[in-house]
Amino acid sequence: MARDLSAAQEFYGAVLGWTFRPATRLGKEFSVAMRDGVPIAGIGALAHTLQIAVSWTPYFAVDDADETAARIRERMGTVAVGPLAFGTGRAALAADRDGAVFGFWEGEVLPDWTATEGSSPAWIELRTRNAFDAAIFYGEVLGWAGGRPDCCEVDYEDDHVVLRQGNSIVARLSSGGVEAAPDPHVRPRWHVYFLVDDVEAAVREAERLGGSVAPTPEADAAAGRVTLRDPDGGLFTVAAHE
Repeated sequence: MARDLSAAQEFYGAVLGWTFRPATRLGKEFSVAMRDGVPIAGIGALAHTLQIAVSWTPYFAVDDADETAARIRERMGTVAVGPLAFGTGRAALAADRDGAVFGFWEGEVLPDWTATEGSSPAWIELRTRNAFDAAIFYGEVLGWAGGRPDCCEVDYEDDHVVLRQGNSIVARLSSGGVEAAPDPHVRPRWHVYFLVDDVEAAVREAERLGGSVAPTPEADAAAGRVTLRDPDGGLFTVAAHE
């Protein structure tokens, strides 16, 4: 969610090499970011309208937004906005029991909006207190590991919960540290990673356009990843294509 669609497109287009096409089914304030013909993310200039901070937020597809909202409330989560009608579907913003914000979407998914075979152009990570407890919450709310043909599957690897769609890892839930220096007063959150050809070049371009380097967790830094903040405060991490 951005404040200004044109400014956000200029920044992310230069930093991440994205091109954009209108998301006409969602309205004129939305666009879809593309990389090599693959949809990667959506940008909606609604931060002012919804009175929320500029941020990258994962949206999960659901069959019934009202049912999902009820499941969230039953499990002590919070539904903050919606479900509201947007174009061909309905969307809502919610938070899990620990305060991590996420969205969910009922309706037609944009064409080709799926993980690519073998390697996704982006992935998300929940940095939370207890990954196992969080996996139970999201599994019950979103139907993970439900056995349906199109359902995501869940594995446990090295104290992380890993979510897969086909051969692609699309999300990871991690326990312990939230932010680079764990702080009990820092709220858990979903964090997004985008793949780039050259991490150093992406960092230089971000700083040139008014962005900045943010504290990066040790594991990410050791892997050559860098956390950035866009000019409006949105956090994301850039990682090199393998």
